[in-house]
Formats: sequence, structure tokens, C-alpha cells
Amino acid sequence: MLTFSHIWMLALAPLPIAVRWLIPPREQTFAAVRVPFLSRLAAATSESSVATQPSNVSLWVSGTVWLLILIALARPQWLEPPIERTIPTRDLLLLVDLSGSMEQKDFTNTAGQTVTRLAAAKEVLGEFLSQRKGDRVGLVVFGNAPFLQVPFTADLDLCLELLDQIEVRMAGPRTALGDAIGLGVQLFENSDAPTKTMIALTDGNDTGSSVPPAEAARVAQDRDITIHTVAIGDPTTVGEEKLDQQALQDVAEETGGDFFLALNRKELATIYQRLDEIETRDVKTVSYRPRQDLYYWPLACALLVSLAAHAWKILAEQVRSARPNSTRRLRVNTRTFELETVEQ
Repeated sequence: MLTFSHIWMLALAPLPIAVRWLIPPREQTFAAVRVPFLSRLAAATSESSVATQPSNVSLWVSGTVWLLILIALARPQWLEPPIERTIPTRDLLLLVDLSGSMEQKDFTNTAGQTVTRLAAAKEVLGEFLSQRKGDRVGLVVFGNAPFLQVPFTADLDLCLELLDQIEVRMAGPRTALGDAIGLGVQLFENSDAPTKTMIALTDGNDTGSSVPPAEAARVAQDRDITIHTVAIGDPTTVGEEKLDQQALQDVAEETGGDFFLALNRKELATIYQRLDEIETRDVKTVSYRPRQDLYYWPLACALLVSLAAHAWKILAEQVRSARPNSTRRLRVNTRTFELETVEQ
């Protein structure tokens, strides 16, 4: 779409006419032969003209050049189609347990096949992440220690790709949930998002953290970070792989989050649907329309018109001087009654 940045410049179009009306032409006096029979002399001359007004062609050329210059000063621009960009309104950090118990095959996928807990979690998390438009998402995996898999990014395709690459035991066989929460708190230090959320998914109790999960949760609460905890697997498991539901409930309650228990894939998918409802998104978009300046086009046209007019004038004078039967005529100035002999 064509638009003008300074369209008020076009209001100056009548300025030359106003100047011509308001300011009278300057009179000049030249040495001349004064005769009392000027009218009869002019009538007796075979070719004569009165040079009191500029030619119509000159007026049209000057007016056209003036309008083209004003159009250029008005700064014409071509507006490109709008480009919209989503501004992240929340930083969402996923904590995923990669301990040895996550390779238990007691979950099913969408096709009904028996898969490991991690495979089912990755499938559900992928569906959850695909709906996180407007959020920056990060991913921390933990086993013996926590590791940053994906820093905060609005590129959900990259996050999904790196999520698909995680494997059981790649961070060690144990469960360091407290340290994972601590790493998440550090990652949020440089975040200026108005909403900060963690979602921790684990199937065991904390067996290797230097900081207990409850203490790490209190630090997160002081930083205005909400933690939702998701426990998966068999709650009747005993020993080192026992699912410590109470610890996960304490972490969620400490930060104002929610605790969920998923015994199968369907329940896990329902939990993330519920989390999507809880963590509502205030999506903000910024629209920008690129502008392409076009002022050089009217300037180029003004230059071409001016050059063409001058070239035409020079060519006409050369043709006139080349005529074999050139005659002489009188140019008459009716204001001062001056006579001037010029070559025709």
C-alpha cells in the first residue's frame, strides 16, 4: 500500500501561484530606441512577437517539476504486509527425571503399544509443548546431577527436537530432584518474564541431591517461582525407587503449585491438559510493517523532465538557426516600448 510520511508537504503545491499573485514582477530598464510610431512599426514588420509572458510549455514544465519535488519531499513509502512477532509472557522450565526406573515398561503409547515411562512422558510432553505458543521453554534433565538440555527459548521446534534426544540414565541412575530445582532457580535469575513456572516429572524419591527438594522449593518460592510436580509410575514401589509422593506434594504446596499422580499414559495426558488450563497464557504480539522509501522515483522523474525540456529548447534553437531563409524580427516589450532585433 502506498502512503506518505509527510503528506502535508503537498499543501505547498499552490505556493508558486500565490507568489506570482502577491509579488509583482521586478521591472528592469534597458537602453532602447524610443519611437512615437511603435504600433505602426510593429504592424509593418513581417514577423513580430510580444515577449511579455513565458511560454505555456515553460509553465507546464516548471509546474510538473515543482509537483514532483513536493511528492519526493512528502516521502512516499510502500507498506509491506505486516510481520507479527509473539512476545513471550512466561518462562516455563521442564524438569525430567532420567533415573534408571524410567525404563520400566508399564505405560502405553497412542498406538496402544507398551513403552517405557520415559517414552510415554516424551510423547505427552511433546503434545504439551506444541501448545505453548507465547512461552519461552527450557528443559533440565536430572539423574545423579541436573543438566541443562535446552536453555530458555521461544523456538518450540528446537525444544521438541532436543526433548526427543534424551535417554534413560544419560544423567546417571539416581534421582537428584532437589539439585534440579536449584539449577532451575539459577536459570530464572536472568529471566525478566512476569510469570515463572517449573514442571517437575519424576518416578522416584530424591536419592542424590545436596539440597533437599523442600529447601530448594522454599528458595524458589522466594523468587516467585511456581512449581507443579507430576509423579508417574507405581506408588506401591518400595526401596530406593519408591515414589515419594509426600515430598512432591510439599514442593508443590510450598510454591503455590499443584501435585499430580499419573499411573498410566491417559492420566499423564490428562494432567498436562489440566496444567495447560492452570497455566493460562496471555499471548502478546507485536505487528510491524516494513516501509520502503520511494522518494527517488519522483526526484528522478523531475530530473528527466527538466533535462528533456532543456534539450528540446536547445534542439529548437539549433533547428531555427539552421534555416536557409532566416529572417530578422522585432521583439517588442510593451512595458518599456523597447525594440530588439533578434535572429529568427
